[in-house]
Amino acid sequence: MTTFAEPSTTSASPSTVTADLLARLRGVVDAHPGRVAVHAVDGRLDFAELDRRSAGLARALRGAGVRRGDRVGVHLARTSDLPVALLAAWRAGAAYVPLDPAYPAERIAFMASDARLAAVVSADAEPPVPAGVPVLRPGAHADGDRSPEFAPHPLDSAYVIYTSGSTGRPKGVEVPHGAVADLAAALEISGAYRPEPGVVAWNASVSFDASVQQWIRICRGDTLVVIDDTQRAEPARLVRLLAEHGVTDLDLTPSHWQLLREPLAGARVPRLFMGGEPVPTRTWRELADAGTDALNLYGPTECTVDAVTTPITGPGPHLGEPLPGVRAYLLDARLAPVTASGAVGELYLAGSGLAHGYPGHPGLTAGRFLADPFAPEPGARMYRTGDQVRRSADGLLEYVGRVDRQIKLRGFRIELGEVEHALGALAGVTAAAVTLHEAAPGDHRLAGYVTGAAVRPADLLSELRRTLPAHLVPSTVTVLDALLLTPNGKVDHASLPAPAAAPAAAEPMTVRGGVDEQVAEVWRTVLGVPDVEQSDDFLSLGGHSLAALRVVHLLRRKLNVELQLRDLLDAADLAGFTAAVRRAAAAGPAAARPALTARREAVR
Repeated sequence: MTTFAEPSTTSASPSTVTADLLARLRGVVDAHPGRVAVHAVDGRLDFAELDRRSAGLARALRGAGVRRGDRVGVHLARTSDLPVALLAAWRAGAAYVPLDPAYPAERIAFMASDARLAAVVSADAEPPVPAGVPVLRPGAHADGDRSPEFAPHPLDSAYVIYTSGSTGRPKGVEVPHGAVADLAAALEISGAYRPEPGVVAWNASVSFDASVQQWIRICRGDTLVVIDDTQRAEPARLVRLLAEHGVTDLDLTPSHWQLLREPLAGARVPRLFMGGEPVPTRTWRELADAGTDALNLYGPTECTVDAVTTPITGPGPHLGEPLPGVRAYLLDARLAPVTASGAVGELYLAGSGLAHGYPGHPGLTAGRFLADPFAPEPGARMYRTGDQVRRSADGLLEYVGRVDRQIKLRGFRIELGEVEHALGALAGVTAAAVTLHEAAPGDHRLAGYVTGAAVRPADLLSELRRTLPAHLVPSTVTVLDALLLTPNGKVDHASLPAPAAAPAAAEPMTVRGGVDEQVAEVWRTVLGVPDVEQSDDFLSLGGHSLAALRVVHLLRRKLNVELQLRDLLDAADLAGFTAAVRRAAAAGPAAARPALTARREAVR
């Protein structure tokens, strides 16, 4: 850990020797035009085609009025159009703003308005953006050349990514080109990126900063495998995709690893870039004991994705050392260094990777980006992460928790205050609180609590899904007579009861025996609810991807059938999923299926 008293041997910014990423991409196109640049569900692009298509779209953006310093919304599914659009925004001189089509229209509209977009790239006829914003189709401008080619200044904005906001609205984080170029260079210098070109799986949503570390590797000559949502949701299919394209590097959360570990058993495992949430001790030891090539990456969006990294080796989870160009401080409430072994301090980060801040929120920016009193140069800033850290007796930095109510859930950064604002704004609700509840060991979920007359939890959850992304919607809502307060007048979250079970439907479930009864029992067990109805929706009962995998895994074992995760996620309700299980049972036992299926079952 680097503090003001321990100058880092790698603290010099890599930007002094590193070209910007567009310049690096031009070099790759010139040297290897026929090399595969992108594999996606809709086909593949070599570097020459990627260059031609992104140049054509950049020219169209400039023709639509986009100028240097503007922002361009990217509202696209995970196809080959996505990296083309991101590069085109850069080549037009603009910063890109991800607008995930999976988000509710109201949230997309807010982000588009807040970012003051100059244009939007979308395949939809009418994306939910303000009237008057030009909308360009990604494939309609394929022909283009490099002139005039934009050369970004290190301080020009590269992207604005929206994160959960404690005030009830998402907030944008604006990151400069120099910080992104430095990230790539630092990961190269540290050895996280191999010198030779690799095959990189683009796993994260473009709406999250983890995606940046993945997709920018195309600029250094790596081949990008764009994983679409269907492939990502089905572990066995994803594993086949990794093998088909010879993927060498896979970025994922510890939660996602739990979905992949069994399908990957006996197969070649790519180098794992693990981040987004703390690595559980059990997962760390599993990877370390197996000798899996894996890295633990830590860094907030405000510090350009990754700031601290370490190989996953040794006895237990720790953060590692700052990347080149990063300075890290462990400070107390008075900004004095914390040096004693075992003492807890707050982690501050400084260096070339800091974001510009939160556009349109100068007060919020000033509160998180502070003057760096330990910097070797005047005018430098440091970012207050809000993460509590301590140094172990072995000298390793260990994550302890948060100084505020921000959480990480299955890789998503969530401000509980944003969910509380949304829940409290619903009709009939007089007060609201949200906590993180552990329904079963390792199974964490959001739990909502409200007060109000004649409010129904099912109705509240339905309303929330219209305005919030799925990862921000609580699994349950419990109606209370009152929320207890602390002596200073704030909600006493520690006094909240265990979440109420999901509300029962009006009609009791009629179990026809056999498969039906076993499917219902597995749902009750995994979801931790006393009863389920044929009309119940898995997600509405608090289900998520990890819980879905448990359901599929248990039923495979109980009934010896070949089920896919898609069978559960595509089903409208318990009745629909049960019908899919019956069809799988009628098709014969799993042992009679093709060799790949049989081998996967054998390793369990």
